[in-house]
Amino acid sequence: MIGWQYFRGAALVAAIGLTAAACNQDRHPAETAGQKVDRAAHEVAASTKNIAANAASVVDDAALTAKVKAALFAEPGLKTLQIDVETHDAVVTLAGSVDSDVLHKRAVQIAGSLSGVRQVVDKLVVKSG
Repeated sequence: MIGWQYFRGAALVAAIGLTAAACNQDRHPAETAGQKVDRAAHEVAASTKNIAANAASVVDDAALTAKVKAALFAEPGLKTLQIDVETHDAVVTLAGSVDSDVLHKRAVQIAGSLSGVRQVVDKLVVKSG
């Protein structure tokens, strides 16, 4: 019995020694792996930030489009089904047709007066006759 316990103890000491030696040898690769993980985490964070910014921009553009459409709809005489509104980076593009020069100017004025609209691109045409 004493021999078995001695052998088991010696095996345990040897295993601990080998593990410690392996840890010392692997220290540099472990640090390199840690640096790789850190770099990957930073890259993911940067990508996520860019994706979030783009998503926010799309949401802001959609909100501006809805706001412009609502404001045009509230204006007597403007038929919003005849006016297409698109927004990209807070630049609103109005396209389609209106019934008169007065309504044409009014549509552009309404879109340009809304907060958040940086610029209005006017592609509206006045229907003839």
